[in-house]
Amino acid sequence: MAREKLTTELRQEQILAAALEIVSAKGMKGLNTGAVARRVGIVPSALYRHFRDKEQILDGLLALIEERLLANVRAARHEAACPLSALESLLKRHVRLIRENAGIPLVVFSEEVYGASSQRKARVYAILQRYLGRVGELFAEAQRAGQVRAELVPGDLSVMFLGLVQPAAILWHVSEGGFDVTRQADRAWRVFVQAIRYGDGMAPGASGLACGAAREEEN
Repeated sequence: MAREKLTTELRQEQILAAALEIVSAKGMKGLNTGAVARRVGIVPSALYRHFRDKEQILDGLLALIEERLLANVRAARHEAACPLSALESLLKRHVRLIRENAGIPLVVFSEEVYGASSQRKARVYAILQRYLGRVGELFAEAQRAGQVRAELVPGDLSVMFLGLVQPAAILWHVSEGGFDVTRQADRAWRVFVQAIRYGDGMAPGASGLACGAAREEEN
């Protein structure tokens, strides 16, 4: 039973990954069950055992987007020595997610999500709120470590953090990759960190790690 469940989960992941690739290449108009089945290399009847129609695939794509966003937070926390460095790592991961998955904004702002279905629109809002909540937790940790000014509101900082990427991502998308979203995000991060941290990188008397601030001073 466990092996069968694992096989089912893997197949569902393959189907959703294929669906996102189709949207990236052809837009939402290219997304249909037949196209997804062909890309995965299965017959449509096999696909229907996992997703009954395009609508269910679309719901699955929203779940996939949420998982990738939250997985980036977990990975950034794991690989960084301090919260400010984790936030920098998360920003880079967010940019990479955008660059490698051009279909994500096409899904999120599609008529099927943004226009026709208020339930799906609420789902997207909940996903973003959950992601921003995790980012806010990192800012709160950075404050406790003495890396970020204590009077700032973590929730506000998390929205500003997202704003470091999204406008640049739009320019990257409409320029078909001509705008350098990675370089812009790096530059925006440097300005942002200088604005939110203490002048010397640490609060007076703080004992937390200042690895992120220290690296900024070196650059």
